Amino acid sequence: MRLTDIRTFVVANPPPHFGGRYFVIVRLTTACGITGLGEAYCVPFAPHLVAQMCEDVFARYAQGHDPHDIETLWRRVYSAGFTQKPDLTMMAVLSALEMACWDIIGKAAGQPVYKLLGGRVHEALRAYTYIYPRPGDATDVYADPELAAERAATYLDMGFTALKFDPAGPYTAFGGRQLSLEELDRCERFGRILREAVGTRADLLFGTHGQMTAAGAIRLAKRLEQFDPLWLEEPVPPDAPEEMAKVARGTSIPIATGERLATKYDFQRLMDCGAAAILQMNLGRVGGLLEAKKIAGMAEARHIQIAPHLYCGPIVGAANVQLATASPNFLILESIEDWGGFHSAILKTPMQFEDGHVIPPTAPGLGIELDDEVALANPYTDTPLHLEMTQHPL
Repeated sequence: MRLTDIRTFVVANPPPHFGGRYFVIVRLTTACGITGLGEAYCVPFAPHLVAQMCEDVFARYAQGHDPHDIETLWRRVYSAGFTQKPDLTMMAVLSALEMACWDIIGKAAGQPVYKLLGGRVHEALRAYTYIYPRPGDATDVYADPELAAERAATYLDMGFTALKFDPAGPYTAFGGRQLSLEELDRCERFGRILREAVGTRADLLFGTHGQMTAAGAIRLAKRLEQFDPLWLEEPVPPDAPEEMAKVARGTSIPIATGERLATKYDFQRLMDCGAAAILQMNLGRVGGLLEAKKIAGMAEARHIQIAPHLYCGPIVGAANVQLATASPNFLILESIEDWGGFHSAILKTPMQFEDGHVIPPTAPGLGIELDDEVALANPYTDTPLHLEMTQHPL
């Protein structure tokens, strides 16, 4: 079996854009006609340039090679250009290619990928969603705790038992910072009103995006502890795990992080510091499925859990499901609501979601197929990146 071709899709995610503005998807094909899908997450370059990067890396390191040789592909790409250091751009490209190889491997074996990663551990995967806005909202659900509590009731009726929100304010290229007293008060109000609304029916996941210094994060955590959140997410920027460890030592709230990290080397440093109790690797950035499985194993030895991150498209989502299904230390899976809307329309067979849980597919490979007509009918022609930070100090 040999890889012969690559095709890329830069797909606009229509309003309300939950999961980002666009998805960068690759399809690899073998000489015997088996295809596999992958997705690159949040590369800080224009998405069509990212698609060209995927094509270039494929031509240099994958074309003509056996897709089963994941370790060889990984080392060649990781070392490309005399690097051998975690690079978020290259690791996202590698993740897309590696993910597609696993899709091919599973199809060739007639097995879902999780059967090849150790087998099925979980029959259903508990999921959570952000508390998202809806058309017609009179206020901003990200800043209005009363509206967030009303929306939480809707999600509980859908079967969710965990909800995430981030009222801490904008994240900026000049963070972390100390939150203002107004921001701290708003965060505390969110915690109180949401806890009163959901009671013990749902865990509260307090999301942040590295907005704070360690000292500022501890100030916030002290206010939130009374509401018993399941986690405080990425309280400080991802470049200083030693600082995040200060937060972990300074609060009883578990720290979750990892969406902006790549490779086992980044995560080893994080774990060695004691910076997190829950790892949120993104399968479209971390270095692929096998790398994520290695990290999950490293975490298991330290009694650390995993909660795969998803703020991108359903290809990464499907890979997350494969990893979670085969991981004993899986905690919870991020969903974009119930995997409906465009995340469903772009797939020929949507992911199965039942009563707040994702049901792992039994189809071979990643268990999904792209609907090319839908993908091609939604090309991304705008200029903003997938996610962007405020460009000025706050």
